[in-house]
Amino acid sequence: MALKYLKPGIGRFLCLGTLLGSFIYLGGLVASVHAQSPSGSEPQRITILHTNDHHGRFWNNPFGEYGMAARKTLIDRIRAEVSAEGGYVLLLSGGDINTGIPESDMLDAEPDFKGMTLLGYDAMAVGNHEFDNPLEVIRKQQSWANFPFLAANIYDSDGQRLFQPYQLFDLGGVSVAVVGFTTKSTEVIGNRDNIEGIKFTWPEQEFAALIPELSEADLVISVTHMGHHDGDMGNDISLAESTDAIDLIVGGHSAEAVCVDERGQLIADYLPGQDCVPDFVNGTWILQAQDWGKYLGRADLLVSDNGAELLDYQLIPVNLRRSAANDADWVDAYIEPDAEALALLQPYQDAGSSALSEKVTVATGTFDRDIPDRRPNPSTIGALISESMIQATGADIAIMNYGGIRDKLLEGTLTTKSILQVHPFGSTIVLSRMTGSELLEYFRAIKVLPDNPYKVQFAGMQFLEDGGLVLTSTGQPIVPSASYSLALNSYLAKGGDAMPVLSERPDYQDTGLLDYQVLLEYLQHFDAVSPEDY
Repeated sequence: MALKYLKPGIGRFLCLGTLLGSFIYLGGLVASVHAQSPSGSEPQRITILHTNDHHGRFWNNPFGEYGMAARKTLIDRIRAEVSAEGGYVLLLSGGDINTGIPESDMLDAEPDFKGMTLLGYDAMAVGNHEFDNPLEVIRKQQSWANFPFLAANIYDSDGQRLFQPYQLFDLGGVSVAVVGFTTKSTEVIGNRDNIEGIKFTWPEQEFAALIPELSEADLVISVTHMGHHDGDMGNDISLAESTDAIDLIVGGHSAEAVCVDERGQLIADYLPGQDCVPDFVNGTWILQAQDWGKYLGRADLLVSDNGAELLDYQLIPVNLRRSAANDADWVDAYIEPDAEALALLQPYQDAGSSALSEKVTVATGTFDRDIPDRRPNPSTIGALISESMIQATGADIAIMNYGGIRDKLLEGTLTTKSILQVHPFGSTIVLSRMTGSELLEYFRAIKVLPDNPYKVQFAGMQFLEDGGLVLTSTGQPIVPSASYSLALNSYLAKGGDAMPVLSERPDYQDTGLLDYQVLLEYLQHFDAVSPEDY
């Protein structure tokens, strides 16, 4: 059941009962937003549909969940319903179309962007993972899409915007402005090669500068890839707090179902099928639909002379199961995948599956990302990856960023696809030679010493109880005056995740070996591998 939202008047939210931060809950939600329809016009129904953090999931998972073909069936159904009632639909994406599934990654997300075009997306925010690709690949992806990539806060070295800042839509006489923003943290977490010379500015400042251009809009929507509330480099809440001029924020990046309880707190354990009350901050509704197309967000608005009423909001599950063990246990009625979408996407899925199904080895247990209680030691998969780097390069020590490990290796047959799901970014392995003193200073700078709060993964060294380090190969402590070789990926070496830059050192060497190739070739040496050995 969806909840109803009634707007009492123009301006801020209406205080009824107890003020709970950014909205009032009293058996329902009473709030106001800023939009205004042209004077004297009839109220107009506008439905906003949205997804975010797609990450290559154009096809359904092995349990038949989500997938773009089922999403198209649902979208077409809603469009027909809204059109029959005289309304209009906008379909938006919060970005991060790229990186996650090898069948998509190996094809530069061609099935995903062509699928989005078929589904009729109207606009998308540029996500940070779009920059896992060089700009020329992003431009190719734009050629596959018949909708704009929006980002008002990304500039080239000449001070020119790299993407369209906003798009205006005329929906039954209602002017709707959709403004795009990308997280400024991309300058820290993005691929250093691909963002060189690119500037990411503060979204709040960019929006303030755009307000004069948007003054004629009746409804202002910001489609963002910034995250709901985390991080110190801007997020959806800070954007909403910075201005009175945004009616809705359709977000992404934090991959959350943004649904709040009666206290206004985000529901951390939101379950599919539950009612969803979106967040409401400074008169702005904030929406986000978790990730992978698991949900289609639906916001039904009525725009009139008095402003905009949020009549209804839902997170609609797209063929999600309550239990993977029960084929019939769908949260909602099963959605038949659209035949046209299947015809478009099936060749991509078939080609990818064939190329990626080759056996590499067998895992006798699951290599997990979980950090053991005996921290600061690494996870089994972190140790495995780091050891593969040592074997490929002859380095003394190897490190790997926890966030760069995108999946676990499940017990059973490991395939090429398994490896690519762990390593979707295609970073190269690099070497840096340091004295023992420099190495210890580096480890302190990245906070491996003393307690590794950033969960840096490693191999080739062990921690002593007194906080010292010994080399695994010799069993001897690191000697300050001795020379050591450190292997890591190019992302970290160039300052990714705010790490110290090593790529400018004279001893820096890029081996040209891709991370997934190094892991794959290492595993090919074994008939079977056990996590107990790592």
